[in-house]
Amino acid sequence: MKVSAQDTTKEIQQKLHQSSDVKTRSVQFFGTSVSLIYIADITDTLLMNNSLVFPMVSFSNEVSRDVVKELKDKVLSNHEVNEFEDVKGAIDGLLKGMTLILVDGADKILACDMEKITTRAVMEPPTSVVIKGPREGFTESIKYNFALIRKRVRTDDLVVKTMEIGELTKTQVGVVYFNSVADKKIVDAITKKLKEIKIDGVLDAHYLISYLQRNKHSLFKQIGDVEKPDILVGKMLEGRVGILVDGSPIALTLPFVLIEDLQNSDDYYSQPIRVAFVRILRLIGVICAVVLPGVYVALEIYHYKILPTQFLVTIMNTTQGIPFSPFMEILFLVLLFEILYEANLRMPQYFGMAMSIVGALILGETTVNAGLVSPPAVMIVALSGITFYIIPSQAAQFSILRLCAIVIGACLGLYGMMIFCVFILSYLSNFDSYKSAYLAPSAPYIENDQQDLFKRANIAEMKKRPKSISNNRKNNIRRGKDDAQS
Repeated sequence: MKVSAQDTTKEIQQKLHQSSDVKTRSVQFFGTSVSLIYIADITDTLLMNNSLVFPMVSFSNEVSRDVVKELKDKVLSNHEVNEFEDVKGAIDGLLKGMTLILVDGADKILACDMEKITTRAVMEPPTSVVIKGPREGFTESIKYNFALIRKRVRTDDLVVKTMEIGELTKTQVGVVYFNSVADKKIVDAITKKLKEIKIDGVLDAHYLISYLQRNKHSLFKQIGDVEKPDILVGKMLEGRVGILVDGSPIALTLPFVLIEDLQNSDDYYSQPIRVAFVRILRLIGVICAVVLPGVYVALEIYHYKILPTQFLVTIMNTTQGIPFSPFMEILFLVLLFEILYEANLRMPQYFGMAMSIVGALILGETTVNAGLVSPPAVMIVALSGITFYIIPSQAAQFSILRLCAIVIGACLGLYGMMIFCVFILSYLSNFDSYKSAYLAPSAPYIENDQQDLFKRANIAEMKKRPKSISNNRKNNIRRGKDDAQS
């Protein structure tokens, strides 16, 4: 049914509630009225003027009766032209940055993509700083992020699937994986969960985490997150699936195993001996972050006799006159450092630097001189707080576990701490993340994957993909055409 361009324009404006950023422009194309509708804030008006308006008004050839065909074939031939048969579909295109072309008397609405892409420059992410290796990080534009991945992977084996999630935001979400490597059942399970999401808006990749994780109420991290394309491609080469969200510089990865957070992209550009030392150091740091304050409280309350005599005398001398019990002293310091961290995180940058100095030096020294806390307690809590950020993505979980460890150490001593550690390990050993054991390759023990656990083997020696991650291609180095399933 042929409609009037003017009537359709009014209908679109009414459905968009007469929004002031919805602009219209009329052009005469050989006696036929053509209306252009666009959203000024997300449309490249210069591109629209040069590639749509100017070609229309300067077109000098004779026009046949089919004006729409002439526009598509001769005026808009340099653009991908979309056609909409109803107003609803046209509005969806308009909201994505398209410019609608309404020809008076036509039965279809034409549209060309004129989206103005504004994003920050590609730069190194603050949480993934490397000494050697690529420094490019993801941006908030999913199109740029796809380009960063494509630049590193020039193969037809890369699959990119996109969908829209969010009733109001209609956020574009992309699922990326290697067709010959990723387990199709895992890809289908992830895609199904994403399509089943019913939510008004998705503003960041972390909005999807609660829908994708298996144990929804668990404290522990179950989905990987990366900010660099080289890391994402490396994980995809092992069989993982990546999830990117428009507006977020963070990509999610599945399946996820705990050892991923002990690894760093810098590890793969360093000598294996150095990597082994650093990874063991990270593990020790994580253990200290969680259990050190609890062990200190347990020793001071219940097991002080097992401390070396010299150290025991030092603790007794420094804790004389302290008004708090060991438990309350450590708890007070932990809460104090948490408050300082929150304040420092949300203050302006230059005030934050001053706050760090005040909190770490002046406030800490003042509380010791005032006799509220002892120097050993300050040292223990400060050491625990610093080691949190060996694995920054797990800092929130570690802070909760540390509080639990302090309470258990104060109530049950070292025996309680041992039970606490055994319980955590038993609990995590039952975790399953899309066919991958959470503590793999240690529990269960997978001999093949020990080459990238603590001691990293040379790249040339890593001939097989990790068995911890379900994948369709076992060999990492291809030897022939028939090794896909070998």
